[in-house]
Parts: sequence; C-alpha cells; structure tokens
Amino acid sequence: MKKVLLVLIMLYGSVFAQEVLDRVVAVVDNEVILQSELDFRVQIEAAKLRIDPSSPELKAQILDQMITEKLFYAQAILDSVMVSANEINGQVDYQVQYLLQQYGSKENLEKLYGRSLEKIKRELRPEVEKQIMVKRLREKKFGQIEASRRQVEDFFYTFKDSLGMIPEKVKIAHIYKNPKMSDRLKARAYEVAKTLLDSIKNGADFGELAKKFSEDPGSASTGGDLGFVKRGIFYSEFESAAFALKEGELSDVVESPVGFHIIQLLEKRGESIHTRHILIKVKADNQTDLDLITFLSDVRDSIMLKDNTFEYYAKLYSDDKETSVFGGVLGTYYIDRLDPELLATVSKLKQGEISAPKRIDYSADNYGYHIVKLIERVPQHKPDLELDYDELKNLTVMYLQDEMEKTWLEEIKQNVFWEIKL
Repeated sequence: MKKVLLVLIMLYGSVFAQEVLDRVVAVVDNEVILQSELDFRVQIEAAKLRIDPSSPELKAQILDQMITEKLFYAQAILDSVMVSANEINGQVDYQVQYLLQQYGSKENLEKLYGRSLEKIKRELRPEVEKQIMVKRLREKKFGQIEASRRQVEDFFYTFKDSLGMIPEKVKIAHIYKNPKMSDRLKARAYEVAKTLLDSIKNGADFGELAKKFSEDPGSASTGGDLGFVKRGIFYSEFESAAFALKEGELSDVVESPVGFHIIQLLEKRGESIHTRHILIKVKADNQTDLDLITFLSDVRDSIMLKDNTFEYYAKLYSDDKETSVFGGVLGTYYIDRLDPELLATVSKLKQGEISAPKRIDYSADNYGYHIVKLIERVPQHKPDLELDYDELKNLTVMYLQDEMEKTWLEEIKQNVFWEIKL
C-alpha cells in the first residue's frame, strides 16, 4: 500500500507541478527536488494528519524525507544495485491494476491524470525502478539483522509503557486454488485470435479490430499501439516474434503468459521497436469456477470427517507455494489489519473451524478460491513478553534497523553531494 501511495503522489505531483511556478529546493547527487514536489507532499501529509499544511516544521520534515529517499537512491547507484526489466514490469502492472480498481475504469484514470494509460506506465517505470533499487539496497544492508533474547527484553522493558494495548489477533491458514486454464479454454482464445488475424489478412482494419476486441486495457483504445519500446521490456515470447518481423509485417498468433497476441511491426530503430498488437486472454468460465468450489468443498469435508489434516491437504493441493510447505499457515495478523473480505470470513469462524470456499480477487483477471482455517484467536491485551514475543522481536529488529539506518545515512551524507536551497 505504501508503494502505491508513492505512485499516487508521483502522478498527482506531476499534474500539480504544472500549476506552480517551480524552483529547485534541494539537490541530491544528480537529482533535484522541486518546490511543487515538496508542496504536494506536504499537502498529502497534512491532509492525512489533519494539520495545518503551512507548518514550517512539517515542511522541514517532509523535505528531509525526500532528501533521504534520494540519498539512498544515489547510494544504490554507487553500489551497482541491479533491477531486471521483469521486476519493473511486474511492479508497474501491479500498481496500474491497483489504480484501475480505485478509479473504476481506464477512462476515469486517464481523465484524472490527463494522460493515456500507456503514458502513465512509461512515467511510472523510472520511479518504480528507483523504489525497487532502494528496497534491495536496504535488504542487502539490514535484511540479515536479528535480535537476541536479551535485546528483545531490553526493548520491552524500555518501551513497554509506550507500546499501548496489543489488538486482537488471529493465526490463520488457507488452502488456495487457481483456476486451471484447460486446453478447451486455450483453444477457444486461440480461435478468436486466429479469426481476427484472418480478418486482418483479408483487409480488415487492424486498429479498429484492436479497439473492439483487444483485451489489453493499456493499448486497446489506441488501436493496439504500444509505441517505441527497447528490447527487454516485453515478454520473451512476444519480443522474439516482434523483433523477427519486417516493418509492416504481421505475426502468426503468438502465445505469452498473458494470452494470445497478433503483432504488427510498424517501425524498427536499432534495439527499439514500434509495434501494435491485439491481445486475447485465456479466461476462466463458470464451469471452471464451479469445479474449484466443488473441489475445495470436498477437501473441507474430508478434513471435517478426519480423513486427514488441514496441513496435509494444504501441502498436497494448495497453489500458494509460499505457504503450502508450512501446511497453509499464512501467519498471525492483527484483526484490524486484515483485508476486508478475509476479515469477513475469519470473523464468522470459531477457533479450529474452516470456512466454506471463498473467492479472492487480486485484479480483474487474477483470482482464485480458498478455504480458511482459524487456528488461534488472541483477544486484545497488554503487551506480554512471552505471549507476544514474536511481535516484540519484530519490533526490536525494526528498532535496531532504524538506529543503524540513521548512522548509515550520516555516512552517505559524507560521500554523496546534497544541498538545501531554501
């Protein structure tokens, strides 16, 4: 969520900058911070905290945060932190999907920011790359920090009076299943793409068909136009086919992880290509969903009849590979921080109970079903060294990381040029 907020700040900030007479308020290495950027960040924070945005203390605090962000980025460059195109693309896609969900449609999003979805994606890329680089730098520097029992105890006895109450928390597990795209569904999508390709070869207008049939929300409205893109940005299957084309040539139907494409190369400049495409996605149908629900219901019944344990079936069947090896355990969460849909499911369960199959939507085209087990419920209480040891250990690690980061930041300031121009 914090990453997505940064995206909103960046996009809104660029619009805000057009309305403000700009000046440079700080320089960090080869980067600058503009007055418009600072003012916008101050407005966002003031609204969140419900305080006066003209506060000099708030402005100084926000400027310090922005300088710190750029100092860490400068250090990431010095340390040659590398980020792959796939990582950037994945994070850009995630953030764009979040924005589309927030604003309801591509048209609403484009109207709000005054630019096309493709342009929004292009503007996101450098900022997303910076975020990932800084995240990787921090992980490299502080990711291995552990807290000893003595350090946790020292932290607890030093800060216990300021920790407040520990909210109600739950330990939960799930068995998750993705909809399986059968050969029948793939064949259906392929036939749609093949029919469109044949129509284009017989004289139909590529751009009009893209507007009408393409399922790429970022390019359909512009006739499938993807603009000029360097090698390494697209999926490898798409890229191999596109770079092999001559200018004006159409590809055969090309399969990638997101579906089936018809690609036309419009222009090539060295290692950059200008293409347009029509995307037909492989989509689940009602029968696919029904099969998933039936399967998970049968698994739940087997557990209730004690044929075997929840942990056994999670390891055997769950498509969530990060949790299946641990018997489906998602972890322990404060109840007020659960996703609303998950909260609604867990709230109805008693300790040890398992929910009926529930749908989880990650984006418009990414969803699945799961059954959820409530392993343990702990009521709200005062901090307890033994009962809350894991949480206290995490807080101790965060405290140690913060103290080390402050020291490290001072070292970076000695090696990277920075200047406040206010």
